[in-house]
Parts: sequence; structure tokens; C-alpha cells
Amino acid sequence: MKTRNGYLLISLDFELFWGLFDVKTTSNYEKNLLNVRKVIPRLIALADQYQITLTFATVGFLFAKNKTELLAAIPTEKPTYLNTRFSPYNLIESIGNNENDDPFHYAESLIEFIRNNGNHEIASHTFSHFYVNEEGQKPEQFEADIKAAISIAKQKNITLKSMVFPRNQINEAYLKICAKHGIICYRGTEKHWMFNTHDTKKLDNTPHKAFRLLDAYCNISGYNTNQLSDLKSCHNIVNIPSSKFFRPYNDTLKILEPMRISRIKKGLTQAAKNHEIYHLWWHPHNFGAHMDENFKNLESIFKHYRDLNKSHHFESVSMAELAELYLAKK
Repeated sequence: MKTRNGYLLISLDFELFWGLFDVKTTSNYEKNLLNVRKVIPRLIALADQYQITLTFATVGFLFAKNKTELLAAIPTEKPTYLNTRFSPYNLIESIGNNENDDPFHYAESLIEFIRNNGNHEIASHTFSHFYVNEEGQKPEQFEADIKAAISIAKQKNITLKSMVFPRNQINEAYLKICAKHGIICYRGTEKHWMFNTHDTKKLDNTPHKAFRLLDAYCNISGYNTNQLSDLKSCHNIVNIPSSKFFRPYNDTLKILEPMRISRIKKGLTQAAKNHEIYHLWWHPHNFGAHMDENFKNLESIFKHYRDLNKSHHFESVSMAELAELYLAKK
């Protein structure tokens, strides 16, 4: 199943504060969150300029126009995490009534903007930023969550085909549930031990974090590219593994920025020359600070993609498009 060209995938975890409430406060991350409303239009304009397709994996809560619509969409079965700080349902009473009141928890206008553009995929990041490997939650609660995500997206004329699991926690037992409800692919993790998300406590320890930071600048884990034929399918849901998290600009480490961007470009070149897949991901809120520096770096990567597109027919596709290509050739 070796293809005549390689593929660039870019997936974005679009979550606003629903993806951060257990680790940050709105006050200490306000700039990043508010600037998402500038980041997404700018990101889409840049992607369209270089004919790049983006996949926005979106938390279902963000689809709600107001609190009334959000409350109506909430499933009866909610996650029963042993650690209650992981449940976003504890926040709902205190959030604002709509996007104007509370730009941290609603994003219907941005979702509509992406949909109306027509060039990019809107995928699922679960309904409630559901953690599938945390203790206490159950399969039936996850299924209720997925059904809620699909339902509220359908109300906005959006069909969800791809899944990005929050915190990249993957539970193979839940893949069958995703497939049952029309999900055809998900973003997997790199194979290296430092990216193992099954043990969530170990993932967050200092050595793991240090190795992942170092790997952003130095080639420790490899380029993590994959042949289309090497992808794995379970219950007809395709694992499209990540190649690299695109870390945001860090002013403290700015002297190392050329190394970080070069590492990504070398991965793209590896994929293009060997007809492989390179899967880059980040969060829109990562670009909320140092916005110009982040976009300058991103445009440098997009220009490199354009060169590889011309020289090696390297192609940009969404997650769903790649999964459909894989399933058609299977």
C-alpha cells in the first residue's frame, strides 16, 4: 500500500478553558485564552494561503450557543472520576450565559467560522474533555459523552468523523464505542516511552517532561513518521499517530528556536522523501502569547511544506481524509 506521495496532517486540540480547568485558572492564562479569537482566523488564513488542511478537534461544550443550550445537551451519565477535580461539570454553574459574557467556555462563532470556511475538518475532542484513563470513569459514561458530542455537532450541521482523546489518553476498550457512533480515526501517540499516556501519573513526572522538552529540540525519539500501510485499524477505526507536538515560542529558550523548527522541517522532509505521514499538533491557545513569533515559525514550516509539495507531491489532508484513503485501500 505504498503511496506515490507523503502526507502532512495538522490536528488542533480546540478546547479553551475546558481543557485547562484542572491545571490552570482563567486569570493566569487569560491572554492565551482570549487571543484564541484572533489565532483561529489568522491560522485559517495562513493555512488557506499555503493550501494546508487543518483538523480542529473540538470539545463539545464549545458548540453551545448559551448555557441553556449547554445544559440541554448534557448527558444523564457523567464521568465519576475518583479525583473530582477532573470533572468539568463542577464548573457549569459558575460559567457565564453565552460567548459574549464568557469567552473562556463558549466558541459557537469560531466553530461556525471554521465550518463556513469549508476547507478544514471539525472533529471531536469528546463532549466534556473526557479522560478515558483516569480512575472511576466507566465505558457507559464515555459512550454517553460521545453521543452528546455527536448530537450537538449535528445541530450545527457538522458530522464528526475523527477523534482526538484529551491529554492523548487512549483506552483501546473505548475504540469500539467510537466506531459504533461513526468515528473512523483517532490521533495516536508516538511509540517512544516518554509519550506513553496509559500511566497518567508517570506521564507528568519530571523526567518524562524533561525528555519531551529536550526532544522538541534534539532528535531523541526519531521523526515518528509512518507509512500509510503501517497504520493500524481496530474495529475499523484508524490510529493516525502523532509525529510531533508543535511547542509554542519560548522567550527564555529563543536562542534554540532554529533547532526546534529545523527538527520539524527535517521530519517533513523525511516524510516527503519516503512517502510517509507527518502528523503535527498543538492547541490554538498555545499561540495566544507571542503570537507573531509563533506565526512566523509556523509560516516557515508552511513554506517548507510548499517546497516539498512541489518537489515530492507532499500533500496536506485532514484526519478523516487520510483515514478514508487508508480504509479504501485496505
